[in-house]
Amino acid sequence: MPAEVWCAPNDDRPPRKKPRLWRDKFREAVRGVKRGVRGHSSFSVHFFCAVVALAAAVVLECDRQEWCLVLGCIGLVVTAELFNSSIETLFRGLEQEARDRVYGCLDIAAGAVLVAGLTSATIGAVIFGHKILVLFHWLPA
Repeated sequence: MPAEVWCAPNDDRPPRKKPRLWRDKFREAVRGVKRGVRGHSSFSVHFFCAVVALAAAVVLECDRQEWCLVLGCIGLVVTAELFNSSIETLFRGLEQEARDRVYGCLDIAAGAVLVAGLTSATIGAVIFGHKILVLFHWLPA
């Protein structure tokens, strides 16, 4: 049989969307980060802790692997908080009946931020604790 029998006619196909440019995708992503950060007081706490961790990494002269861990932990916490903020934003847009059904999602998202923060704090304590113990000669270098 000819191939035309098996193919849908061109009229039935939805119009093809023009692909978005990469710069537009990045612009939208940056706008999303700005929206996620604005209006959420927990970000100020996370940013303060990130600045303290970065300052400690500079002062304690962390090596490349330690820097990667510190930066990865900061990224982990900020990413978890952005997901939490997006879920909170969606939740606020729901009607009361829907809110009652999905209320547990807020707790789960907040729990994810807590786990990310505790994990990051533990990794920071291991890295910076070891550096401080070596600095005061309580551990051999």
